Amino acid sequence: MKITFDVDCTPEEARTFFGLPDVKAMQDSVLKKAEERMIANLDAMSPEALLKMWLPAGMQGMEQMQKLFWAGFQGNKAHAAREK
Repeated sequence: MKITFDVDCTPEEARTFFGLPDVKAMQDSVLKKAEERMIANLDAMSPEALLKMWLPAGMQGMEQMQKLFWAGFQGNKAHAAREK
């Protein structure tokens, strides 16, 4: 035997019926703080700020990569000269 009930109620009515706490005030507070943080951090996401943050590290990494390739090339060149 199978019995089905269809209940038509809002989330607020269901929460009240089951005795669950109303967390709307807390959700609003958390969302407001998240929005404030996001707005405050928008300046850090400007293209100029991103370039200033990434470019020095990127250039330093590029120099290290070039030195690594050059050292590898010189090592292979020396190894080839020894085999002749």
